[in-house]
Amino acid sequence: MIRKFAVASVLALASAPLLAAECAVDVQGTDQMSFDTKEIKVSKSCKTFTVNLKHVGKLPRNVMGHNWVLSKTADATSIASEGITVGLDKDYLKADDPRIIAHTKMIGGGESDSVTFDVAKLAAGEGYEFFCSFPGHVSMMKGTLALVD
Repeated sequence: MIRKFAVASVLALASAPLLAAECAVDVQGTDQMSFDTKEIKVSKSCKTFTVNLKHVGKLPRNVMGHNWVLSKTADATSIASEGITVGLDKDYLKADDPRIIAHTKMIGGGESDSVTFDVAKLAAGEGYEFFCSFPGHVSMMKGTLALVD
């Protein structure tokens, strides 16, 4: 009996990192104004989802800063445009904008940040876009996020 419990415990521990990986994603931003992914799928089975953003370039945040922002597809361009007016110190995002589902802070080369959000904020069949709100970056640094299964 103890042996079966020990084997079951080891198997449970071995599978735990795999389950956690399904509710998180690593995204890299570069000095060439790009994300390394254009599509993220979030499982409905996740209660929360984490995005780990790393700026793998060398340029500072005031020159080539990146963040990761999630909104409905229809809201992305206006969020980025309106954010320009608030400046770098506010990550080029209006404070408490209800259209923003989640976002990281603005980071420069060699830096990283993470954001975790409640998957219940997403609706099946809705179009979502992630993007960088640094001025001008939204045209190239964007992708889709979908709620799946």
